[in-house]
Amino acid sequence: MVALVRTVAYLGLEARAVEVQCQVAPGLPRFMVVGLPDKAVGESRERVQAALSAMGLALPPKRITVNLSPADLPKEGSHYDLPIALALLAAMGVTDAEQLIEYVAVGELALDARIVPSPGVLLAAIHASEQDCGLICPHAQGSEAKWASEVPVVAAPDLASLLNHLKGTQRLPEPQPGAIEAAPPGPDLRRVKGQETAKRALEIAAAGGHNLFLVASP
Repeated sequence: MVALVRTVAYLGLEARAVEVQCQVAPGLPRFMVVGLPDKAVGESRERVQAALSAMGLALPPKRITVNLSPADLPKEGSHYDLPIALALLAAMGVTDAEQLIEYVAVGELALDARIVPSPGVLLAAIHASEQDCGLICPHAQGSEAKWASEVPVVAAPDLASLLNHLKGTQRLPEPQPGAIEAAPPGPDLRRVKGQETAKRALEIAAAGGHNLFLVASP
C-alpha cells in the first residue's frame, strides 16, 4: 500500500507543492527517505521512529520507503517530520489515508511525539488556501496559520491528539486568528530639521533592508 500526504517545499517566499509517498512492503527491514532530502530531512527518520515509540507504536519489520515528490526538487527543513509520520501511519493502517488527502501538513516532531513549531507556516497556509484544502500545523502556530486564510486549520500539540482528532474521538479547538500588535512609538525622522538628503538615504535603506554607512560630520 502507498499512502500520500501533501506538504510544501519553501523556495524563498514561495511554497511549492510536495507529495509525501510512503510504501510499506515485504523485504529486509529498513527505513529510507528519498527525493533529494537534505540532512535535516534525512534525520526525520530518527525523530519519526522515536515519536512513534513514545506513543507505543513500533515500525513494522518491513521495507519502508518514503519518496518526496517531485524528486528533482531539493527538500530542506524539519517541517517534513509530520507529513512523513502521517504518511507512515496511514501506510501502516493506523489512520485513514483518504482523509489526509484533504490537508497540507507541516511541523517538526519532538522525540516525545510533540509537534513543535517550524518556519514557514504562513506560506504553507497561503498555499493550502490556493489549493482549497485544510492545514495541519503545530498548536503554537495555529493562530498564525488561521490569520493567513479561512481554510480549516488543525493545530495539534502532539501526534496522539492529532490522530484522535482525525479519528473523531477527540475534537481539537479551531484556532483564532492572531492579533496584530501595534509597534511601540520610537524615534521619528520628522523631528529632524533639514538634512533632506541624509533622511532620504535612511528611508531608502530602511525600505529595502540595506546596510547604511554615514561618513563626515553631522
